Amino acid sequence: MSLAPLGYLDAAGQRARSVLPLTWFTLIVATVVCIVIAVLLWMAIRRARANGGQAETRSIPVERGGNGIRWISVGLLVSAVPLLVTLVWTMVALASVSGPPAHPGLTLDVTAHQWWWEVRYDAAEPSETFATANEIHVPVDVPVLVRLHGGDVIHSFWVPKLSGKTDAIPGQTNLSWMQAEQPGRYRGQCAEFCGWQHANMSFEVVAESKADFARWRAAQLQPAPEPITPAQERGQSLVQYRCGLCHQVRGTSAGAVSAPDLTHLMSRRTIAAGRLLNNPGNLIGWIQDPQGIKPGTQMPDQYLSARQLADVQAYLVLLR
Repeated sequence: MSLAPLGYLDAAGQRARSVLPLTWFTLIVATVVCIVIAVLLWMAIRRARANGGQAETRSIPVERGGNGIRWISVGLLVSAVPLLVTLVWTMVALASVSGPPAHPGLTLDVTAHQWWWEVRYDAAEPSETFATANEIHVPVDVPVLVRLHGGDVIHSFWVPKLSGKTDAIPGQTNLSWMQAEQPGRYRGQCAEFCGWQHANMSFEVVAESKADFARWRAAQLQPAPEPITPAQERGQSLVQYRCGLCHQVRGTSAGAVSAPDLTHLMSRRTIAAGRLLNNPGNLIGWIQDPQGIKPGTQMPDQYLSARQLADVQAYLVLLR
């Protein structure tokens, strides 16, 4: 499937932009060091071959004096300069990005689970809070405070184009922040090995205009739509009875919170934490055989009949 690129050599947010020049500097220095070492090694091999080939390298007498100390001194001096620059630059970059915004325009509580992301939007009024999963919508040019929680093991929240890495640790709340400068989709990834499906624990940050974000938020606050057809009614009953043991669908009796909220499932671009594009075919495949798609996931196989699958699909496609 196709997700937004997980690139770290360009930036689309203030926090990432503060780190980007340092990233390029260290990358260039590391490349130059590798080239210099390769050239010196090539020169040494060429010299050895010119002065006797392999025989010279088998037995080298120990000689005092010579230019060995000078080579070491020059090498240390040359290495110390970029290392010192990197150290000072790193301290400056950390100071500019470490603290969360004093007056965030949006506050999120993000909980990392094996292997998906729970995103809860905070609000002054409890009725205006809601949860979604694996897709974070933010308004452009608004500082966003992210409070990170670990649901089971240590994870790490990383959106390279917008923000650096911050661990999500069980029993501890860590703070991160981001501010998107332009609309777009920016891929995030768990950056701390957290188990079998660590590599398939992705998410997307959707940066949009303030007006589009307000419309999206208003839609997310709505309960799930009521079924219309008999197939949708049967599907709702199955979802409440089978899926409601773990998932929530607001406005129905499905009220569990140990798995992603499904109230507006079809408004998301992906499912299974970025593993699949969200379309009816992939959705049914995921429901029927999640272990085949994402081995080790906490969602069990459902073993539904063909008619039951069709009814569940008819209901779930309503959840937009």
